[in-house]
Amino acid sequence: MKRMTQSVGTLVILGASGDLSSRLLLPAIGQLLTHHPERRFHLVGSGAEDWTDAKWRSVVKASFKTVKAGGPAVDELLKSTVYLSADVTKPDDLQRIFDACDGAPALYFALPPAITAKACEALGKLTLPAGLTLALEKPFGTDKRSAVALNKRLATLVPEDQIHRVDHFLGNSTVLNLIGLRFANSILEPVWNGDHIQSVDIVYDESLGLEDRARYYDHAGALMDMIQSHLLQVLAVFAMEPPSALDATDLRDAKATVLRATRVWKDDPVEASRRARYTAGTVDGEKLPAYINEPGVDPANDTETLAEVTVQIDTWRWAGVPFTLRSGKALGSRRREILVTFKPARHIPRGLKGHREPTMLRIMLAPDAMSLELNINGPDDPHEIERVALSADFGPGLLLAYAEVLEGILDGDPSLSVRGDTAVEMWRIVAPVISAWKKDDVPLQSYRAGSDGPASWKKIG
Repeated sequence: MKRMTQSVGTLVILGASGDLSSRLLLPAIGQLLTHHPERRFHLVGSGAEDWTDAKWRSVVKASFKTVKAGGPAVDELLKSTVYLSADVTKPDDLQRIFDACDGAPALYFALPPAITAKACEALGKLTLPAGLTLALEKPFGTDKRSAVALNKRLATLVPEDQIHRVDHFLGNSTVLNLIGLRFANSILEPVWNGDHIQSVDIVYDESLGLEDRARYYDHAGALMDMIQSHLLQVLAVFAMEPPSALDATDLRDAKATVLRATRVWKDDPVEASRRARYTAGTVDGEKLPAYINEPGVDPANDTETLAEVTVQIDTWRWAGVPFTLRSGKALGSRRREILVTFKPARHIPRGLKGHREPTMLRIMLAPDAMSLELNINGPDDPHEIERVALSADFGPGLLLAYAEVLEGILDGDPSLSVRGDTAVEMWRIVAPVISAWKKDDVPLQSYRAGSDGPASWKKIG
């Protein structure tokens, strides 16, 4: 994660006329150039729409305004950026894109997975430019088999360290915050194991509903959208052994070791998983329809909007510790945290009364913060134990998560990207759950939009 010399001369956004480009990628480029005005690279946009260069530049400029981008690097990019209308599944069109590039190009696939796969097939028919980098959005396949096939296809195009499987959820700042908290504090690392920790819950609850994402979400659901990808990556960073250095090899090796050791709790997906779907309700004063009545949703898909999966990590450090991953939509409160519950005190002397809950460490995500909940003697009666929380905010970092991702792509640093073998492992981990759900071994329950989930579910934390 150290600052490296930029290796990419041209960044190409495939699918440049889409929402991902205008809402996330272009603002990230503007912010990156604003904070690092020494950077220079060429930007090429390409999409199916028949846009002119002027239309493209107006879109780029509008996106830059959302982050107040400015400065000489921004001005230079706005003057030079071009747009090419192309069908990226055709080799001839991809060659036209390469011909418009200066220096080593990076292709960012801001496209649906099926189109990305076809574009990779087309790339295999070309003589590819030296130093080509490929950046792909999740999902990386739809199961273990397809993930393996995708890896094989990509390996015929470029080396693994020139493939960036993007997971913006774990930006540079969040990864470093977790690593710094754990390894820079001698009071924490000795108790970061199953001898002292009772359970770990990784929760990402959203109050937002479907938000016009039916085309993707109705075929993915909460399990594939969040748990199979983002939350397993968070688990890997949280649970990994100390890396010797903050470079791509050590970090990704440490995460891979964790994921290879991870499996569904007691190999029982029926008992270790739960799923539910929201019905009509009110969230933050706004009425939401039932999920099955959202535009574009097919009720026959039985798509879950809330999922919980408990896994175990078969290592000396984490043996016997349940890790529960939970994510859902249209819930009553927004909650994004890692909750570490320590084992209860072995003995509390007679004469002390009051709170006896175990110590809890909450590591909040986006924005990053922490809270350590302890039991201490109260201010009035010293025999009365009261609950207090010691809180702190982490440094937010200068850049948006996508800007940090793009920085790694431009500099040829894959530290934040998902390595091919771990993409396969994440599908392996959830495969038993997917199978059990397809067979309806785990019932699809319901919860009212704006609630905390099904009333029968035990609340986490």
